[in-house]
Amino acid sequence: MKLSNYSKIFKALSNEQRLKIFLMIYNGEGAFDEKLMLNHRSKSCCVGGTLKKAFTRACDCMELSRSTVSHHFKELQNAGLIICQREGQTFQCRVNPEVVDLIKGFLK
Repeated sequence: MKLSNYSKIFKALSNEQRLKIFLMIYNGEGAFDEKLMLNHRSKSCCVGGTLKKAFTRACDCMELSRSTVSHHFKELQNAGLIICQREGQTFQCRVNPEVVDLIKGFLK
């Protein structure tokens, strides 16, 4: 992977609000508890809910406008950190495990 791709990933995660949203999806947590979000070792990186649930949770818990949360989801998706797929009338949103593995390898 090119260094510029890593830069895009870390730039997306450098925003505190996006980092919280990413960790919420990564951990599959129902609320924003920073202690729980940072203790993700026992969780699967593929855990996730519907985009609507994650999106609504982010709007409610972080007190952000829908357009701001939408922008953060788009930035995370553009960086390859999350994958959103339509399933019926909802979107399934999950962390991209391949990108998480690349980040882990980069930091070793």
